[in-house]
Order: sequence, then structure tokens, then C-alpha cells
Amino acid sequence: MKNFIIRTITGIIFVAAIVASFLRPEAMVLLFSIITGMTIWEFTGLVNEREHVTVNRFICTVAGVYFFYAMTYFCSDLYAGVAKSVVFIPYLVTIVYLLIAELYLKQDDPVQDWAYTMLSQMYIALPLSLLNVLAFTANSSGMVAFNTLLPLSVFIFLWVNDTGAYCVGSLLGRHKLFPRISPGKSWEGSIGGAIFVLAVAYGIGWLDNMEIADAEHASPIFAGMLSIPEWLGLGLVVVIFGTWGDLVESLFKRTLGIKDSGSILPGHGGMLDRFDSSLLAIPAAVIYLYTLSLF
Repeated sequence: MKNFIIRTITGIIFVAAIVASFLRPEAMVLLFSIITGMTIWEFTGLVNEREHVTVNRFICTVAGVYFFYAMTYFCSDLYAGVAKSVVFIPYLVTIVYLLIAELYLKQDDPVQDWAYTMLSQMYIALPLSLLNVLAFTANSSGMVAFNTLLPLSVFIFLWVNDTGAYCVGSLLGRHKLFPRISPGKSWEGSIGGAIFVLAVAYGIGWLDNMEIADAEHASPIFAGMLSIPEWLGLGLVVVIFGTWGDLVESLFKRTLGIKDSGSILPGHGGMLDRFDSSLLAIPAAVIYLYTLSLF
């Protein structure tokens, strides 16, 4: 009972912080840059416990956080005074340094060091940085504006999917979804979670498109960005790739022989445990939305 209370309180604070951050662009950028740094730090600490692996935690973390801010600048008008064509140069220099450094460090297995170093950037820094692509979008006049709904909807879909899958799976779960990696997940739970998400996506789409008909009283959150079928498609994409993201992190933990990636969030484990689904769902949402723009 005590663990349930702690888990509930932590979950409420976690959700409230995420939702509140999307009310202001500066808050979103600050919170998710911190999340990026903490997640990379946690990841590199875990892989450094493996035999013959020595990843530079500090430089990997700083590089990932810098990449997040570089993407923020590239996608938004929050910062000024730096040419967009050069904002990624320091990050590229850091990556080159991390590759060349292995020539002189004389580590037992430099290939593993390289692999885990690059994985920290591709698996964590890049997906979280792509949140900026969802958060900063151009309006009809070509001006970049902060978009609350698109990035927040990804997290709403993930939360609804997790809750729905848990409830339906607990009641009706019979057929294992991926027993080799995550024996607790069932097909019934996954389908139930998807149905809940589609219902929420339909509701968001309905509200979003209602604003088009009432432009005089349009809210800054709902702006008619997607049609209802497109919102349903986004919800389904987030469900599928969010589930895969969860399974990828489960495979990572099983490979390392650990139950939780950390203990920084009481009752919820570590940063990777909380953002595993989003690490695949965010890039998938970006690809989906860009694909829609082509047609």
C-alpha cells in the first residue's frame, strides 16, 4: 500500500510537470534539456558497469544537452545572434573528438566504447531533441509559433495507452505479446490501450476542428492542425512505436540483468523507465506528420 501511494504521488507530480512545461516554450526547453541530460547520464552509468566498457559520461551528457538546445534554436525563434548553419558545429566537433580519443585512451574494447557513446546520442539525445520539431511549427504566415498540443498529445497518448493496457491486461490478458522480453504484456492489454488512445485522439481531433468553425474564440492550444482521421492516425502511430520503445528498453535491461534503470523516481524507477516509450514514439510522430505534409 505504501509503495502504491508513493508511486501515485510521484506519477501525479511527473504528469503535472510535463503538462505545465508545455504552457511556456522556455519551461519546455528547460525541463526536457534536464531530462535529456539525466537520461544520458543514467544510460552511460549503466553501460559503464559492463566489462571492458568505459564511456565518457560527462562529455556524452553535455553533448546530448547541447544537441537539444541546438535543435531548439534551429526549430524556433527563441534565440538570436547565431547563424543556424553553424549551430551544430560544436556538437559535430564533440562527436569527432569522442571517436579520435579512443586512439589514445588504450581501452580494452574501444569498439564497445564507440558503440555505446553513439547509442547515447542516437537512442536518447536525438529522439528527445526532436520534441522541438513538434513544439515549434510555422503558422500560415510563415512565422514560427510554439505549439502546445502536438508534443503534449504524444505524451497524453502514451499515458492513456499505458493505463488502458494495464487495466485491460489485468482483467482480460491471456495471450502474451512478447514473452521473451516482457512477459507481463498481453495482446488484449495492447489492443485495449490502443482503443482508449483512439477514443482520446478522436476527442482531441473533434475539439481541434471545432476551433476552425469558431475562429473568433479560438484557443491557443486547439488550432485545427489535423483532421480527425489524421489525429486517429497519430494516436495509432504513438501506440505502436511507444510499445516498441517500451520493449526496446526491456531488452536493454534484460541484457544488462537489471530490473529498473534507476531509482530517481520513487515507485517508477529511473529516467529510462519513464521515457522509454517516448524515445521511439517522438521520432515516429515527427515522421508521420512530415509524411502527411507531403500529400
